[in-house]
Amino acid sequence: MALSVGYFSDSRSARISAQISQNVSGIRDVLNMTVTSIARDLLTLIALIGVMIGKDWLLTVIVFVIAPPLLIGLRYISRRLRHATRESVEINSHVLGAMQETIQGITIVKAFTMEDQLKTKVETIIDRAENRANRIARLSERTAPMTETFAGFAISSVLAYAAFRSIYNDVQPGAFFAFVTALLMAYDPARRLARLQVSLERAVVNARMIYEILDTVPHQRDKPGARELVLDGAQIEFHNVRFGYSQSDDILKGVSFIAEGGKTTALVGPSGAGKSTVISLIPRFYDPSQGEIRIDGQDIAGVTKQSLRNGLAYVSQQPYLFEGSIRDNIRYGRPGATDAEVEDAARLAFAHDFILAQPQGYDTPVGENGITLSGGQRQRLSIARALVRKAPILLLDEATSALDTESEAAVQKALDHAMDGRTVVVIAHRLSTVVNADKIIVMKDGLVVEEGTHESLAQRSDGLYARLHNLQGNAAQTVDDAVFE
Repeated sequence: MALSVGYFSDSRSARISAQISQNVSGIRDVLNMTVTSIARDLLTLIALIGVMIGKDWLLTVIVFVIAPPLLIGLRYISRRLRHATRESVEINSHVLGAMQETIQGITIVKAFTMEDQLKTKVETIIDRAENRANRIARLSERTAPMTETFAGFAISSVLAYAAFRSIYNDVQPGAFFAFVTALLMAYDPARRLARLQVSLERAVVNARMIYEILDTVPHQRDKPGARELVLDGAQIEFHNVRFGYSQSDDILKGVSFIAEGGKTTALVGPSGAGKSTVISLIPRFYDPSQGEIRIDGQDIAGVTKQSLRNGLAYVSQQPYLFEGSIRDNIRYGRPGATDAEVEDAARLAFAHDFILAQPQGYDTPVGENGITLSGGQRQRLSIARALVRKAPILLLDEATSALDTESEAAVQKALDHAMDGRTVVVIAHRLSTVVNADKIIVMKDGLVVEEGTHESLAQRSDGLYARLHNLQGNAAQTVDDAVFE
């Protein structure tokens, strides 16, 4: 939860899930095996070795001559096992990813008859996972015959030497039998400790992969001494902001504008102009490489992210609903909201009527990502979630671009209520939705090229906004004519 949005942009969700679910048992196994081995096997082995040395130190030395080759063999197996275990987790993450994509995109799979293609793809990945699991099993089980073989050589050597001494040197066999008894009793804990190294190697690899996540340092930590954001008017200012998702290419190339407090500022322009990037910088999903973003004169880089985001509400182009009821999803905007406040927000978002039409009203489960609801209904719940937050700043990222005309009209009504009295930064491809904005910022290639109201920008015959407006107007007229005919 402390990691930045950039971390999740660079990491596949299935890989993160696999890295956690498959490896978390590694920490448990490390603790179990370590405690059990130290408390039982290691102490037992040390005591029995003490008995062996007391009875016959020379025979003890003969036994331990066998140990170095055994340890070298186990070390070799451990190195190969370490590599195979890490590969296994990676391959299993691809299995989970392929299944996740297939399930989430099942309508596309059915529509394009991709069943056989994806079945072959998943089978191929599963075969790789099976082969890797078999390799781990083969490596792990090599320790048993290796240990048994070396132990056999050790015991036979001891017996041969003891028999020689008894026959030719008249050494009494009593001490020898005590030594052999201790040796045979030491065999089991020694064998378990030999296998422990291999088992522990697998567990340590699993634990290490968990700590790769836990030890990741968040890139956007609050600065030492970061202050709480104090909102008074909620005016947003961009000063020569530059930003790129990679080190080489800048998406924003010196953006400067002011979104006045309590008013609506619209960002328009062709795709790839950097509009969504501007929206993502305000809540500090990412930090600019140069320049400053100020809210009421306070540089957001110097305030806590918690206080910054508490003052924001966000409606994305693709609304995301979580597992649970409709009421739960609206309440995510403000966990302390009462049922009455949730329902008031739904009314303002023009969602109350369709919610009551659901089988269980506000307690209706929404399914995975709201699959039981239409796109317009999901978007209005997303707006209700933003409204119940009662934040002075509202960010709208193309909230109506994916909707049909009827849904767009309903959502636009909801947005008009949501914008009232708030500082709003809105992105829109359809210029008809922002003609009433207090200020329109026109962007192209990461730069602000025009700024003004709809009337002033539409009158510039050579301006980008006027050209876009005319293109969209002509397209709309062509559609109307076709419908009329």
